[in-house]
Amino acid sequence: MRFPGPLTEGRLVRRYKRFLADVELPDGSLVTAHCANPGAMLGLVAPGRPVLLSASTNPARKLAWSWELVEADLPGGPQWVGINTARPNALVAEAFHAGRLTPLAGATSWRAEVAYGKASRVDFLAGDADGPIHVEVKNCHLMRRPGLAEFPDCVAARSARHMDELADVVRLGGRAMVIWVVQMRAERFTVAGDLDPGFAAAFRRAREAGVTAHAFTCRVDAGEVTIGSEIPIVG
Repeated sequence: MRFPGPLTEGRLVRRYKRFLADVELPDGSLVTAHCANPGAMLGLVAPGRPVLLSASTNPARKLAWSWELVEADLPGGPQWVGINTARPNALVAEAFHAGRLTPLAGATSWRAEVAYGKASRVDFLAGDADGPIHVEVKNCHLMRRPGLAEFPDCVAARSARHMDELADVVRLGGRAMVIWVVQMRAERFTVAGDLDPGFAAAFRRAREAGVTAHAFTCRVDAGEVTIGSEIPIVG
């Protein structure tokens, strides 16, 4: 997925109120960017880190800038990390239509934002010869040990509810999967049960019910973010 235009370099000053970030541009000016990320962003918000912003083409939008990438000093060395949680759904859809989403290689239909469960919407409803497959997409950008991507980075009650609702789909005879989009380089993925035991329990219930789980790393640079290789889920 290519960004709609060239990204603008800056230095992070602070991230605050969850969805706002002050960034210093190369000319010394200070701008406030939208931070499309409700999580804690552990390890990603140190002041002074290089960031990349996208510019909005909507003149009616309150904030002209969106924070897309940060060069984080992660275990194993610095790397660019995608922090925009609005991107993973588009990345998964792009990979599906390009035939690069191997867990859904046999699927021929694809619909977004389909109602199900207790007033929820599943990110995608795929379909193959055996019927529909509920597909939930989650973003991942936490790394506390070299090569190990983790989710969540804070209490994620809504995501835990999604796991239980996917489990209900399977119990009623359907099929469901969750796909983590790891917007950085990683070698394996695990659930951060120490940060959210409730989500860890819900994910365990979902897998025991028959929900399948997959994690994909991304190739991240200033021009684009692209889904790369699937990595093992451990723990």
